Amino acid sequence: MKIVFMGTPWFAVPTLEYLLLNGYDVAAVYTQPDRESGRGRSVVASPVKRKAIEYRLPVEQPDSFKEKTTVDRLSAYNPDYILIYSYGQILPQTVIDIPSHDCLAIHPSLLPRHRGAAPVVSAIISGDEFTGTTLMKVALKVDSGDILGQVQVPVTDYDTTEILTGKLSLLSAQMVLDVMPRLVKNEVIPRQQDHSLSNYFGQMSKQDGEIDWNMPVVDIWRRVRALNPWPGCYTRWNGKQLKILNAKPVGVEENIYPGRVITLSDKHLLGIGTGDGVLAVSEVQLEGKKSMLTKDFIQGQREFIGAMLPTGS
Repeated sequence: MKIVFMGTPWFAVPTLEYLLLNGYDVAAVYTQPDRESGRGRSVVASPVKRKAIEYRLPVEQPDSFKEKTTVDRLSAYNPDYILIYSYGQILPQTVIDIPSHDCLAIHPSLLPRHRGAAPVVSAIISGDEFTGTTLMKVALKVDSGDILGQVQVPVTDYDTTEILTGKLSLLSAQMVLDVMPRLVKNEVIPRQQDHSLSNYFGQMSKQDGEIDWNMPVVDIWRRVRALNPWPGCYTRWNGKQLKILNAKPVGVEENIYPGRVITLSDKHLLGIGTGDGVLAVSEVQLEGKKSMLTKDFIQGQREFIGAMLPTGS
């Protein structure tokens, strides 16, 4: 059985490696072209490409599948399955039809919930108690294919998008190992998605990270976790961007005006008023500086106490 694996970011690597370590024949790896990255704008290969090179696998990096020669090159690998995990391109039907068995995809949510480019962000912002990962057949409409397997995991109060993505990365790899042997034996019954239950969440922009302190405290807290590490939740103070890296809702007896910075009984925390409560902040990062605990931040920025932060647009 030949598999062509398509993926790009770090969280797709465990699935590729689990396949290889368990004796699956990965005929080729498709990943996005090398990109400029970092302040030095040096050209960097994707994490999936680096892992493929480590295992001496053929690597393909087409810009698209618009050209027939590109489709023919993929077809020449004669894959029984194509397995996709965050590849970075929407595939045309000509590619979906190539494998002799199925074109499969992993999506880190409990489909049909949280379709789209940012399912983990969406799950945290929505306040879901559980999320998970799905193995599905690829359909032309994004994230709408029949479900072949799902695994769920609780969303904790400490989960950021980075932490939860890491958990789902390992769960996805194990899910594939659990489903593939049964799929090959035709022991898996595909389950159609209930499209009426679907919701879609698109990619975030840097502007989405600005905090409106008029929002409910729980909503801000979820966004702080959901937008960590990118684009990050931030406010503005003294003409600079101030990222809120770690925070939690707290109860206070008095009403605090949205955006007002106050001290709390816990000296390790600072409070910021919101639309219906107070957000207790434990870690921040001022523009151009390293991240630091708020107790250390205050040592050098004492005028921050009592400041009035902008409430957003």
